[in-house]
This record gives sequence, C-alpha cells and structure tokens, in this order.
Amino acid sequence: MLLYQRAVGGWPKALGEVKVSYAARLSAGARAGLLDSKNQNDATIDNDATTREIHYLLKAYQQTHNPAYRLGAENGIRYLLKMQYANGGFPQFYPDLSGYRREITFNDDAMVKALTVLRRVARKEERYAAVDPALVPLAQAAVARGVDCILKTQVVQNGRPTAWCAQYDEVSLQPAKARAFELPSLSGAESVGIVRFLMEEPATPAVKAAIEGAVAWFEQVKMTGYALKEIAAPQEKSHRDRVIVPQPGATLWARFYELGTNRPIYVGRDSQVHYQLSEIENERRAGYVYASTWPAELLEKEYPAWQKRIGAR
Repeated sequence: MLLYQRAVGGWPKALGEVKVSYAARLSAGARAGLLDSKNQNDATIDNDATTREIHYLLKAYQQTHNPAYRLGAENGIRYLLKMQYANGGFPQFYPDLSGYRREITFNDDAMVKALTVLRRVARKEERYAAVDPALVPLAQAAVARGVDCILKTQVVQNGRPTAWCAQYDEVSLQPAKARAFELPSLSGAESVGIVRFLMEEPATPAVKAAIEGAVAWFEQVKMTGYALKEIAAPQEKSHRDRVIVPQPGATLWARFYELGTNRPIYVGRDSQVHYQLSEIENERRAGYVYASTWPAELLEKEYPAWQKRIGAR
C-alpha cells in the first residue's frame, strides 16, 4: 500500500486499465516499477481510492504501532487538504485536473468520502485520534468549507431545496457534464450519501432545511409500483439486460432526473436524453445502474431516527 502511494500523498485507483488490488503479491519488478512511478499525477478519490488506504493504514498502525503506517495515512490526509478547492469542493483527481476530473465530484460519493475522513480527523474519532494533532484544526476548517459547498450546490426549485447533481463546475458551482452518459441532472443516488453525511453534522437551520428538502424531493420523484429486473438476453452481446417493470408494492428511483422537470432520464454513450430505459443501448443498460432503491433505507429508517435524535417536530 505504501509502495502504491504517490509522492503527492494520494493513491491511484488503477495502473493503466488494471484496478489496484492489495491482495495480489508484488514481484521485485513490480515493486521497482511502483517506486519509479511515485511522481505520477494519477492520485484520486474516485472508487474509494485514497480514503480506503488512509482508513486501513490507521487500522494497521493501531495494531502494530509501525510509524510508517501512520505517516502514510497522514500524508494521505494532507493530500485531501491540498486537493480541496477554496470553495470547499473536491475534484475527482489531483493534481491531474484535465477534463471533468477538475469538477467538484459527488459522483460515487467521492467528495462525501473525503469529507468523512477529514471529519474523523477533526473529531479525533477512534483510530484517527493517532494522527498529528496539527492536522485537527486544518481538518475542522476543511469540513466546514465542505459543508458550505454542499449547501450552496443543492439545487433549488421554486424556492425549495431539492437534491444534488453528481458533478459541478468548480468555479460557477453550476451542474456539469462528466462522461457522455452523465449529463447535468439531479442524482437519485449520490444525493443519498450527501444527506447521510449531513445527518451527522450539527443540525443548524441550514443543514436541517437541506436534509428535509432532499427527503421531500425523494418522496416526490419516487417511481411507485415499479422495479428493476435483470433478465437473460441471449441475443445481446452482454447476454443480459435490465428492464423496468410494473410490480405492486415496489418503489424505484432513477439515477438521473432532468433539471427543471424532475423526469427520470436515461442517457447512452451518444449523450441523447431518453425517457425510457429501453431506448438506450444494451451495453449501457447492462453495464450501468440507471435505477435502484438507493434512498429506501434512508427514508424508512435513517431519516425518522435523525428526526427523533434532533427532536424534530
């Protein structure tokens, strides 16, 4: 893990097309290659990269008291502090800010996971209490900026806060496009992680309004009486397909909702908006999750528990 760590402090999610796996044994040649690539600019917070390593290294330090593990984690924390924009947002990659990598990225919970690590540092939670005390006030300030960015990027419709987009322009804080099939849109998936993060913050009027607005939006846009099914499709190259079908008692949310209308949208690699999952190519239908039950547990259990905890009426 320490061999994979880049000089900037973060970790890559892959080497070329091969995902980083710490289960694989490294040959002498592979070790030498990792040492030679320390200055690569491919460090990221995408797909749990960097945050998972920080968390694991602090666990390893707890068990072994090897100072190299703590130092590696601290350098990872400093990387998170370094990559954060002044407005509180986090790019997907740093220092490589090319293309959509520079955008403030909620996609796949990247920014939320970075802020969660920093909040653990700020609160000296469990294994995070072992890090350099000088990092604590820096992490506290970073979390405050991050919460401010979250509140500023929540999309407001007719005066009411709703949900969040997966990516935002890092300067204007306006919804932004990432990959061809990821158009500016409200997210039925990433917004869940953001609300969960906010529910662990002090319930200021602004935070409370953000949570309540998002929950009301989840209720508004749910697709009642539908479920996503995976089926065999021998005629397709993937040999499988995903379809949205009527199912009494089921509830479904789309990954993407159209800005302004709140209609579920389905976008393939041609970047064209469709309103039916069946209208995009099979490669995307089978390879990307366009609908699921992401907010279900939040609405059924976590939100009521939060209301009870803060004494909401």
